[in-house]
Amino acid sequence: MNAPRPTWKEWLLTDTPASRRQAACGLAYRRWRRFTGNPLSVFGFLILVLLVIVAIIGPWIAPHDPLRQVLSDRLFPPGSASHWLGTDQLGRDILSRIIYGSRLTLSIAILVVVVVVPIGLLIGTTAGFFGGWIDNVLMRVTDIALAFPKIVLALAFAAALGPGVINAVIAISITAWPAYARLSRAETLRLVQADFIHVARLQGASNARILLRYIVPLCSSSVIVRATLDMAGIILTVAGLGFLGLGAQPPSPEWGFMVASGRNVLLDSWWVATIPGIAILLVSLAFNLLGDGLRDVFDPRHGD
Repeated sequence: MNAPRPTWKEWLLTDTPASRRQAACGLAYRRWRRFTGNPLSVFGFLILVLLVIVAIIGPWIAPHDPLRQVLSDRLFPPGSASHWLGTDQLGRDILSRIIYGSRLTLSIAILVVVVVVPIGLLIGTTAGFFGGWIDNVLMRVTDIALAFPKIVLALAFAAALGPGVINAVIAISITAWPAYARLSRAETLRLVQADFIHVARLQGASNARILLRYIVPLCSSSVIVRATLDMAGIILTVAGLGFLGLGAQPPSPEWGFMVASGRNVLLDSWWVATIPGIAILLVSLAFNLLGDGLRDVFDPRHGD
């Protein structure tokens, strides 16, 4: 008689996968189960999924034009039928500005990560793999960049470059890459002594192939976890630049600028500054919770 076919769960969790595809699917499934076992991480993930959906479909769900000024509706409190979260000093709907601001805030944060992660990964893996004077030069440059507080350095570059979204991305990126370089260098120093790297050298693999085929992919998981955890800090930095007038410029519905514009009426109309501040807090918390979950998933001390 033929043996019964395994269920999909047994197929994924088998200790003897029959193919590379089966092994990869099984690893992904184990990691997903470990991630979903942490309710806080799942909560952070769901908040971010909701934020991305809102950012994508924002133009269709926003009840008002976020830039439209209606002075007769200025400083309406939350709870009214036409303005659920109230209005600001110029009569603009706060809910609509929060929805549109999510697109701007996420775009800036993602742009920063897209810029700094490849730079930090390239510098760190190159320094750790080749060592010698290359390592010394690259790490001394990294040490110089790390010697300055990130927020102070970002403010200095933003002030020098001038206000604007692109300049804010450049200013934050200049200050954010050293941490990724340090992390990827440490991972590379550990991996370069592994047996499979020595085997690849004996088989005639070039340095470029070893670096790009083995070292960089194996360092990527740690860098991705660090990037997820850093997203909260990046969003706070973006909001800080906007608060100081060095980020997105008016009338853009950027959350930091919204907080700044509401500070003058905070005592009488608390919702103008408080609601965008809560949005910043919630998104930052969600990224931290997601990062904690991913760190547990990719922790090498946990068996896969």
